[in-house]
Amino acid sequence: MTMRVIRPGLLTTVQDAGRYGYQKHGVIVSGAMDPFAHRAANLLVGNRDSDATLEMTLIGAALEFTEDALIAICGADLSPTIDGVPVPLWKPVWVKKGTVLESGGCRFGARSYLAVAGGIQVPVVMNSRSTYLRAGIGGHEGRPLRAGDVLEAGPLPEQSALMIRHLRTHAEEGAFVPAEWGIGPELLPMYESQPVIRAIRGSQWDWFAADSQEAFFSQPFRVTPQSDRMGYRLEGPVLSLVRQTELISEAVSFGTVQVPAEGKPIVLLADRQTTGGYPKIAQIASVDLPLIAQTKPGDVIRFVEISRAEAEALLLDRECSIRQAKLGIQFKLA
Repeated sequence: MTMRVIRPGLLTTVQDAGRYGYQKHGVIVSGAMDPFAHRAANLLVGNRDSDATLEMTLIGAALEFTEDALIAICGADLSPTIDGVPVPLWKPVWVKKGTVLESGGCRFGARSYLAVAGGIQVPVVMNSRSTYLRAGIGGHEGRPLRAGDVLEAGPLPEQSALMIRHLRTHAEEGAFVPAEWGIGPELLPMYESQPVIRAIRGSQWDWFAADSQEAFFSQPFRVTPQSDRMGYRLEGPVLSLVRQTELISEAVSFGTVQVPAEGKPIVLLADRQTTGGYPKIAQIASVDLPLIAQTKPGDVIRFVEISRAEAEALLLDRECSIRQAKLGIQFKLA
């Protein structure tokens, strides 16, 4: 299966689960900003969790399918349509050869993920197909997609072939057929324009003044335009230290909240650096990474404190739900 890019949208890149194992050499992880939406889209078309998808940001792409295909779109609602008919999110969708998928501006969220059965096949660079734009590696020629680009999908997994046969039997004259089932609302993250994001205390929590600690977990912060896949800069109460202390650079991760000298927090995201030298006031719980990934400049967020044990339990519950969803899909196709 091949796709031809008619219009690339604002920022459309190939992303997978990330480039792990090279941070000790200074190579960032990268990967999908919303790991849940990326995984869900792959799950719905029968792919592995780690297979490459298209990440579309704020304004989606227009894509022509040169062969019949099985797709799923998860995450933000970028108004996807085929022949003017809305394409449902969070469901497998069979599309006919010659079909053009159009996407527009976002109704909610910031990033949408398009999975194609077989996964998007671009060269593997250091065990990953993810695009790292600053270094110009991975993805399609290390850059965002452009009009005229052609993308290939890999061989169909057995489960994908079963889905296609099932959906094709319901095809009439339409250009696409969505499945009657999909990811249920009870499993979806609570995507909102003003999300409440759960976090645990960071490594240098005790370095911050008491009023700054209170403000962080009680006051709103606004995502500024100076934000990208590397990190979100937040505008809100100024956070100050009890005393100025030099910090030796240490490891950071997806969702680490650093505070530079001016006191304005930065949330580190998928394209974060491998180490950081600013004090870390908090770490976003893994289960809520999709919420921060789906915010955009101007959105307001709040942080609420939870314990490490609570964060771990929430993640285990999410993983259990994903496993149940996988089993449910296998049962439907049996």
